[in-house]
Amino acid sequence: MGFAMSFNYVKAAVCAATMTCAAVTGAQAHIVLDTREAVAGSYFKSALRVGHGCSGSGTVSITVTLPMGTMYVRPQLKPGWRIEIEREPLAEPVKGYHGKVITDRVARITWTGGPLPDAYFDEFGIQMKLPASAPGDVLHFPVLQKCEQGARDWAEIPPVGKTSHDVTSPAPALRLLPKP
Repeated sequence: MGFAMSFNYVKAAVCAATMTCAAVTGAQAHIVLDTREAVAGSYFKSALRVGHGCSGSGTVSITVTLPMGTMYVRPQLKPGWRIEIEREPLAEPVKGYHGKVITDRVARITWTGGPLPDAYFDEFGIQMKLPASAPGDVLHFPVLQKCEQGARDWAEIPPVGKTSHDVTSPAPALRLLPKP
């Protein structure tokens, strides 16, 4: 039995035993968050998991657009990659730590470097404070993946009643949970 065939049997067994088939297959095919649920209004650390390049070409840039309401966003440094942070003004200033008034937010983060070969995966870490949105809300983190040849825009948001498996290039998503 070859490796690919063995892997498919193991994957099928994991799916059957844990009922997490979507998580097992989704992580191989798309850019996803390594944590898919978090408490609304909490501080949150996760990573964008990049599972492949673009049709065999290595990844050289990842740009994530942060959902409105996320605050205190910080990217994780990666050896061999540069980070660019793009900020935008808030519609209304908000009161931050120690009475400081916050007038802008991190809108996008771009990691450029690598290349990350198509045959390998890597993770790009982010920490932030999540919005105190209604539990059950889903935040989407659209990602533009640029490769040595080509690009992929992981930005589709599934229509109401559908899942990320119903679209071709789903944006990484995070479901907000109620405070305990």
